[in-house]
Amino acid sequence: MTKRQLICFGSGALIGVPLFFMLRTHISNSAAAMTMIVVMLPFFLLAMYEKNGQPLERIIRNIIQVCFLRPKVRPYETNNFYAVLERQANLDKEVHAIVYGKKTHTRRTPPDRGGNRKSKKAR
Repeated sequence: MTKRQLICFGSGALIGVPLFFMLRTHISNSAAAMTMIVVMLPFFLLAMYEKNGQPLERIIRNIIQVCFLRPKVRPYETNNFYAVLERQANLDKEVHAIVYGKKTHTRRTPPDRGGNRKSKKAR
């Protein structure tokens, strides 16, 4: 037995057995035994049930998230790389127009690759 099973069986017994003895005085033995079984059953399921390597509480958590917490309609969204490049080029044109005070050109000019950082007026 694993620690998980021992903890679940022990907690089920700690709740179910006293419940049986308390109910036995008020209702019949068979009804008290059935009530004890129904109360202890979730603890046994938590200890023993496993599907695809996941314990029951993870399966229940996933079901609750899918049914109640997450939105039903999840639109497919993507960040198109070419659209990002186009937006960046437009922003570069705007910055160039602001810095140099000129109208933007339709064709993007490559940056000066030379080591000379002097302005055109100083040359």
